[in-house]
Amino acid sequence: MAYWLIKSEPFKYSWEQFEKDGKTFWDGVRNYAARNNLRAMKKGDLAFFYHSNEGTEIVGIAKVVKEAYQDPTSTEDTWSAVDFAPHKKLKHPVSLATIKADKRLADMALVRLGRLSVQPVTEEEWEIVMELAKGK
Repeated sequence: MAYWLIKSEPFKYSWEQFEKDGKTFWDGVRNYAARNNLRAMKKGDLAFFYHSNEGTEIVGIAKVVKEAYQDPTSTEDTWSAVDFAPHKKLKHPVSLATIKADKRLADMALVRLGRLSVQPVTEEEWEIVMELAKGK
């Protein structure tokens, strides 16, 4: 299993809406690196659901339920979409400030490549963030 991070602005698509919908497709990605990350995802992979711009925190975990296919919002075959379902809401969201303050996460893509909307997460980074999500 691989781990990922997907970003959404809460005013456009929040974790709460995601839970209400029960499933969604991740579309509209128009960055080649982010697209390649979508294409690398496999059914069953897990992804942190990150509220960007407003809130700037990891709020939940999504699960890949359908691997990459043609993005329905594009007529070009260049772009892909992936289906996700909510897996788990984090009891304690993990803020970007908390992630940046933890030296163990200095190389995390969220810290280094802040604008990339779909990012890989290493197993070690995943475990550290999950530890932080337990709260104090």
